[in-house]
Amino acid sequence: MTTNPHSGRRESEEERADRRWGDLLQELRVAQTGVQILFGFLLAVVFQPRFAELSTIDRNIYVVTVMFGSATAAALIGPVSYHRLLTGRRMKPRTVTWASHLTKLGLGLLFCTMCSTLLLILRVALHNTVALWLVGLMALWFAVCWFVFPLWAIAGGHGEGAGGDRARTPASGGSNDLRG
Repeated sequence: MTTNPHSGRRESEEERADRRWGDLLQELRVAQTGVQILFGFLLAVVFQPRFAELSTIDRNIYVVTVMFGSATAAALIGPVSYHRLLTGRRMKPRTVTWASHLTKLGLGLLFCTMCSTLLLILRVALHNTVALWLVGLMALWFAVCWFVFPLWAIAGGHGEGAGGDRARTPASGGSNDLRG
């Protein structure tokens, strides 16, 4: 067992993969629940009586939103399938890496799903261009919360210290590494 230069922990590659998989599962539980609720809502919309009154543009936004929702669900549920199909094949570190990539893709798709869902709802509710401005502001807020703040933390080295997983070490050249 050696000390990982990226995390400062004494763990084997397999132990690291197990820890990262557990962390990823916790993150996926939160994201999957939200996506499943949102996707269920989206599927029910088409069966509402008022759906027939939507303009062609709003129907197109709905179709795009459902497709984003489907792609999001696939990306965020994909790591579970990936792990299950590869369990026992001594591929855990690679499984965790690919599951992490799918999760990041899923978060990007969730961003698109949330924005298009907001656009559809606000267009129907407001019937004016204020909807676009509100969606733009919320898209900016999502981007700040989901992407800017974490990147800012990386750039500023805010992930170091007691209990942190990203200690700076001479071997890593002083940079923080998200590969955890």
